[in-house]
Amino acid sequence: MQQRDKIKPILFSILKHSSKEELKQQIPRDIVAGIVVAVVALPLSIALGIASGVSPEQGLYTAIIAGFLIAFLGGSRVQISGPTAAFATIVAGIVATDGIDGLIAATIIAGILLILMGLCKLGAVIRFVPFTITTGFTAGIAVTLTIGQLKDFLGLTYPDGTVAVETTEKLAALADGIATVNVQACVVGAVCLAILFLWPRVCERVPSSLIALLAGIAMVSVLGLDVRTIGDLYVIDSALPTFHLPQLDWALFRSQLANGVTIAILAAIESLLSCVVADSMISAHHRANTELVAQGIGNIASVLFGGIPATGAIARTAANVKAGGRTPISGMVHALVLVAVLAFLMPYAALIPMPTIAAILLYVAYNMSGWRNFAHLCQTASKGAVATLVLTFVLTIVFDLVVAIAAGMLITMVLFLKMVSEETEVKGWKYYCDENSEVTHLRELPKSVRVYEINGPMFFGMTERIADISVKEFTKYLIIRMRGVPSLDATGMNALENLYAYCDAHGVRLIFSHVNEQPMRTMQRAGFVDLVGEEHFRSSIDDAIAHARELLAEESTAAGE
Repeated sequence: MQQRDKIKPILFSILKHSSKEELKQQIPRDIVAGIVVAVVALPLSIALGIASGVSPEQGLYTAIIAGFLIAFLGGSRVQISGPTAAFATIVAGIVATDGIDGLIAATIIAGILLILMGLCKLGAVIRFVPFTITTGFTAGIAVTLTIGQLKDFLGLTYPDGTVAVETTEKLAALADGIATVNVQACVVGAVCLAILFLWPRVCERVPSSLIALLAGIAMVSVLGLDVRTIGDLYVIDSALPTFHLPQLDWALFRSQLANGVTIAILAAIESLLSCVVADSMISAHHRANTELVAQGIGNIASVLFGGIPATGAIARTAANVKAGGRTPISGMVHALVLVAVLAFLMPYAALIPMPTIAAILLYVAYNMSGWRNFAHLCQTASKGAVATLVLTFVLTIVFDLVVAIAAGMLITMVLFLKMVSEETEVKGWKYYCDENSEVTHLRELPKSVRVYEINGPMFFGMTERIADISVKEFTKYLIIRMRGVPSLDATGMNALENLYAYCDAHGVRLIFSHVNEQPMRTMQRAGFVDLVGEEHFRSSIDDAIAHARELLAEESTAAGE
């Protein structure tokens, strides 16, 4: 279905194909769901904005602009987009080294790439990213996010000029500043973290992040604790997002190309994974290519209106579904509610303690880590799969996402080729019969006829096995049975051509049995069928053996004359 995906917003299809009565019943539910999701998104957007190295309101700008546009233009019924934890460390690194202009350039590049991916109908390609890789880099991102929040959770104070952008630098700074632990900050963070984990057992309808946020504000304000708040570190701006086109040049775009690719890859993977999860919850199908185009447009608009990169958020999408949202209207309402919050309530964000923000992000990191999947794979997967998982995990922490995914995909492809090549076999036989055979009796071969059977795809990973095919001095006909060969690539074709040359040099003629459609097309394009002779391609092994007998009989007759 995704291959036939039309680049058309799913909202238009819903409005077009739904009756007025259905819309009349569903729209109020979507409005309520949008309000609920906005309550969930509010503390998360603020926290993720701070974790990304930008101001709190920029996190809200992202949820508003990207959230509205992606819901309006996207290919999922219930997807909620906005800032996510997966982007936090990446964005923070770009902002720290290249500033906001660097982030804008990288996100514009990512947006263009996402749009091109959608227009080129590459949405289905994301399915080829193995589960081991997504689990590995997601767990790695969770670890880097956790390390980045320990400073505020523990209330540490770093000396002026401390550089802590990379994960290793953050760990070094934590070790150097551990003596500056603020016990009051630890208490606030621990209480908020406990609320985040325990509150869902009390009440699922009210988001635990909102309760933790209110509890943190109350503790610091009422008890007068010496804990830094958002207002101590940021100047809160309640102004609505406005369009701003910075001064960008080609040199900046060239320098941000790698970062743009990183953001695009992560946005595509995260958004489409979220869509798949949402589909399973509402028994629907998303339009992958439409979603990629919408993600690209939403990301470009987000940074041009002061936001940061966005993608589909699984937790907020799940909250939308549970609240009754079934159309993109809920995602658009969630963005509009956040506009009202930004305009009227944003100044109160200055009261939020930094340990509370850190606790919320630690909770997010825990939920996204997928440690159960990680442990399960380590226990049950093959050694190669576990190696890919661990390597992707470590490289994400030590280097970055692109290096991790590239290395993981490379190892996965090598392991896959090795596995497939091991499944391919070339064996010779004199008699052959099994329960799936085309006939039930044994085939008795003339002495001068030799049969080899190939099972499995013929590609560059196994062609050396073709060279193991040999003939005897008395062999006149060599039958190659290929009913078990589903595919043939150029290297496999070259191996068959070499086999033909070998047989020709030894006075042996080739006969092929049961060549499947794709290998046959490859042979025809290469001129191999004409070279061997079309009459020597038979439909079954019995036909091939009978053909060899006929040729032997003709030779005997000719010799007798």
